[in-house]
Amino acid sequence: MRRLMNDNQIIDLTMSANDVEGLELLNNRPSTGSFSETDQFSTDELYRFLINTHNIQESAINGSERFPGELLHPKNLNLIIPTEMLDLLVKYYEASYETMSFRKPFTEDFNDSVILQNRANRYGRCRIGSEIFDSVMYSRNIKGSFVLARFVNHDGSIDLYPGQVQYFFTHSINLPNQTIEHKLAYIRWFKAVNSAKIRFHFSIRDESCNVELWSTEFYPIKRECVIPIHNIFGRFVPFRYRISNQQNAHEYLAVIPINHKYNM
Repeated sequence: MRRLMNDNQIIDLTMSANDVEGLELLNNRPSTGSFSETDQFSTDELYRFLINTHNIQESAINGSERFPGELLHPKNLNLIIPTEMLDLLVKYYEASYETMSFRKPFTEDFNDSVILQNRANRYGRCRIGSEIFDSVMYSRNIKGSFVLARFVNHDGSIDLYPGQVQYFFTHSINLPNQTIEHKLAYIRWFKAVNSAKIRFHFSIRDESCNVELWSTEFYPIKRECVIPIHNIFGRFVPFRYRISNQQNAHEYLAVIPINHKYNM
């Protein structure tokens, strides 16, 4: 099997006990050329990655876990992290490590909190499986920077949010017994529209298609702008779409998902 399945098939594969038992057969299939890139990852690791992508409510991912891919050029190493990003990282780590507290360098110490390093490595692209995700930092292919990620809403429901990757980066924290590197993405998220009728504007005989309308504006920068690379669900194609009536016209962002594929 060179192509594992598209996103909907992956869900069926990972949620079915019989199919999961058959995944070990993939280790016995030789791969050549570009398809050998994921050979370093065992079937168990690939299975865990897919489960974490689709089941964020039960997965405990903080970005330090292995993933079937790599961070790519262009890159800037050992950069000083701006104060605003350090503030986001403090909140991110406190949400990821609930029993620990963190703080920026040269601030007052509270309850033996972990001091964050003020340097990180920044990357313009990321490969996950056989897919390449770009960012605003990589201006040669800005269209590849539009991604989807799953979030748990306040009411417990799960929703896909569209955003634009600003850049990928690695950041390490020094815990009492070890240093842990995290692979993260800094993403600006598009605002949701207030009306469900507008969001699900495209429908055929009351059956909504997977193209949705979102605002063309970003949410304010918050902790959710920093996520593990593992939580990126897929890419989408952005398209400006205008709805008009007799009184006025309004432009929206049409989000057209691209089915992601994993090559073996």
